[in-house]
Amino acid sequence: MDQAVIAEKVKDGDARTVQDYIDETPFWADGTSVPDGPMSGMQWRIWWLSIAGKFFEGLVVFMTGVALPLLAKEWDLTAAQHGMVGAATLFGILVGASALGALSDYFGRKPMFVFEIGLFTLFLALIVVSPGFVWFIVCLFGLGLALGCDYPTAHVMISESTPSRIRGRLVLGASGFQAAGALAGTAVGYFALSLDPDVGAWRWMYGAALIPALLVLIGRFYVTESPHWLAEMGQDQKAEHELNRLLQRHPPYPPQFNLPAAKAEAAAKKESGYRALFKKKNRRALVLASVPWFLQDLGTYGIGIFTPTILAASLGHKREHAQNVADLVHNDLLAAKGAAMIDVLLLLGIAVAVLLSDKVGRIKLQVVGFVGCAAGLFIAAQSALFSNDDPLKLVLIFAGFMLFNFMTNLGPNAQTYLIAGEVFPTKVRAKGAGLAASFAKIGACTTAFLFPILLADIGTQALLYILVGTSVLGALITWLFRIETKGVKLDTVGVELE
Repeated sequence: MDQAVIAEKVKDGDARTVQDYIDETPFWADGTSVPDGPMSGMQWRIWWLSIAGKFFEGLVVFMTGVALPLLAKEWDLTAAQHGMVGAATLFGILVGASALGALSDYFGRKPMFVFEIGLFTLFLALIVVSPGFVWFIVCLFGLGLALGCDYPTAHVMISESTPSRIRGRLVLGASGFQAAGALAGTAVGYFALSLDPDVGAWRWMYGAALIPALLVLIGRFYVTESPHWLAEMGQDQKAEHELNRLLQRHPPYPPQFNLPAAKAEAAAKKESGYRALFKKKNRRALVLASVPWFLQDLGTYGIGIFTPTILAASLGHKREHAQNVADLVHNDLLAAKGAAMIDVLLLLGIAVAVLLSDKVGRIKLQVVGFVGCAAGLFIAAQSALFSNDDPLKLVLIFAGFMLFNFMTNLGPNAQTYLIAGEVFPTKVRAKGAGLAASFAKIGACTTAFLFPILLADIGTQALLYILVGTSVLGALITWLFRIETKGVKLDTVGVELE
């Protein structure tokens, strides 16, 4: 690093916005730029600590699926109670995304970033010692509250601390850990059942996540507050101080920070409540962020519930009527293996989305993804035309669901999350992203309750055709209300919409 003397590319005293400083590329003394403008250690720390929320969401939701048969045996659950277990965390996310996530617009990004993981750790500890079904449901809802708060908070923590040119890649990379968490959840469930083949093994499953959660909680105390938010609040000196901490890198660049003086009085007059989201300048963004995400969750959670059952049965040797705990554990292990197969496709889809989002753009990927989801579901629906002993039936189911899972993570499952945190101005960014996430989870909760009922009433083929229609509608709405945010500086979002 003997070239670590910085060329004076910036005039001292020349004021820039927060994002201008974050986007600036360091230069060596000979005038050549440092490749890709490497991020600072603090920027990477924020990213690594932000992935935890999505990871824990996948872990808890999928681990609960593995634990459900054990819970049903231990507490003799009814069909309605099965539904409550499946929907409790999703309902908590629905409430937490807007009720808690929006608070980071008032109290700052960092306080809520710390609070949410503390809340998650608390309910995780309580769920391990749950004495009965009611307490278990309360704890699942509490976990959902914390995970819902993470939807907007972790997104803005990443997007407001990273360069515009790679923002999409980093946000989607973090969201991809939901699939990694899902894979880990099924793996934890599998190993817990293998080591302790008893109905009480579900407590070990949740307990295994306690130590990682505590480590993340400690780490989040030492990150910076968002300079974007501080500047928006008129706290110029604090914004410059946190920006300096955020961009401490080697070589040091830029040599000094000089943000334009914020007009605190004008900032205070800006409307920042939920009403601001429904104003004309933000209405297009609200529709784009909310409606496609809702339609995407209808299909993703519906297929997510339905597919493991199909795979577990197709693997063979499943004992349809468990006579004892050994049979129950055997069936549960088969289901865990089937879910893990699907999770691999989710990981592949998000990996491709990470590579393409900052090159192709969010809107194109979301439209293509929705169309691909419709194609996959249409293929799977054709399996109803063949008898159960026809091998082509299984081929169509696998091909259709594999295509669906790949395309949903390439497109709408990834891009809706990314878009929701980018299309709103800084003043209401967390509220907008939180409201969009809450609206989406209405679709998830609806699916969790209605999918099994509709499956029995109208059949597999008709239900899949309905989801084909919702996917096509998602593509259409995305295109009609499109706002491309690829490479757009977050400082300019509100201005451009006005």
